[in-house]
Amino acid sequence: MSTPPAAPAPPHRPDRVFAHRDFTLFWVSRWTSTLGVMVEAVTIGWQVYDLARHTHSIESSAFLVGMVGLVQFAPLFALTLVAGAVADHYDRKRIYLACLASEATCVGVLCWNAAQATPSLTLIFVVAGLFGAIRAFQSPATSAMSPMLIPRELLPRAIALSSLAWQSGSILGPWLGGALVGTSPAFAYATAAGLYGIAAIAISQIRANTQPERQTGSRVAMVREGLDYVWRNKIVLGAVSLDLFAVLLGGATALLPVYARDILHVGPSGFGILRAGPAVGASACAFVLGRNPLTRRAGLWMFGAVALFGLATMVFALSTSMYLSVIALAVLGGADMISVFVRQTLVQITTPDAMRGRVAAVSNVFIGASNELGEFETGVMARLLGPVGAALFGGIGSIVVTGIWAKLFPTLRKADQLSGPPQ
Repeated sequence: MSTPPAAPAPPHRPDRVFAHRDFTLFWVSRWTSTLGVMVEAVTIGWQVYDLARHTHSIESSAFLVGMVGLVQFAPLFALTLVAGAVADHYDRKRIYLACLASEATCVGVLCWNAAQATPSLTLIFVVAGLFGAIRAFQSPATSAMSPMLIPRELLPRAIALSSLAWQSGSILGPWLGGALVGTSPAFAYATAAGLYGIAAIAISQIRANTQPERQTGSRVAMVREGLDYVWRNKIVLGAVSLDLFAVLLGGATALLPVYARDILHVGPSGFGILRAGPAVGASACAFVLGRNPLTRRAGLWMFGAVALFGLATMVFALSTSMYLSVIALAVLGGADMISVFVRQTLVQITTPDAMRGRVAAVSNVFIGASNELGEFETGVMARLLGPVGAALFGGIGSIVVTGIWAKLFPTLRKADQLSGPPQ
């Protein structure tokens, strides 16, 4: 009597990831902290632009909004490599909790400032710098902690769902921030502080061991080892540097206060909708990737996504329609999500746990530069070319960078599998 064929193994499903309690708590914390970040960022951007417009032109006010990005990037750049070594030496959960508590304190200061008869722009910039310093430590700790909470075979789906937490929070957060800032910036900041508190409660309930294996050697040697790893791994280097230069040039989101107030004339509520636009597209892509993650032709997907990002930025730059602007921003966000997914999966799968904090820190320098320094670049270009010219310049620049990187990093262009070491 022949043995009946074995039943096929059930397919992996995204909800299997949430069967792991610690990862679920991490996901909740990431989602609520993202809401806090978005409410805080929207409120800072609108408040800086609104206060500046009392005494400055549109171009000069846009420049000041861009300066917020530079102020945040400077401490992030100075501290993040050391922070990576810290994340590979100390308990990653404790680092994350300390960062959440510090962020809650900072938005408390901003809440007090907003309640004053004449809020201080200088104080807003000082606190923005503190946010940059805090996130220098938070990003590598959280990035290195998440693989410790989930089995390796579920890691690609966990990365997509973790990105979904960020992106879905990035949809609701800007809308919520736009609604709150139109009523009271102080209340918006207080809401952000409460969200950071909820995130801290969730992360404090994680039971898994998040203490990395202690590394020998000095902090300088540990930092050098992380830099050397990224430099030798051309796929990782190409992926993070492509994201750096493409988003650095295509930082249209820094101009959203300008578009909302003086180009599209939609006010703070419309500003919240515009700010949520990229996250709508990114969340849709993250949901699809969570169910059906990319497994082949990773390099081609990444280059195509960055090129689409640049094209969508150009459409947004020239749009005078609220509907078309939101659509362009959604496409932009979806394209960026694909690029982020490929980059994060490559880095997490190929990097040993003992080095994840340092490698995440190096990646964080590139990401921080593309976001915060990108806002500064956009502000400078807005001063020189006007807001429309700055956004158009950024979109064209992203497409040009895509072509250059495709030639400079052929191993990234040919990268295939995302289920293990890249082929």
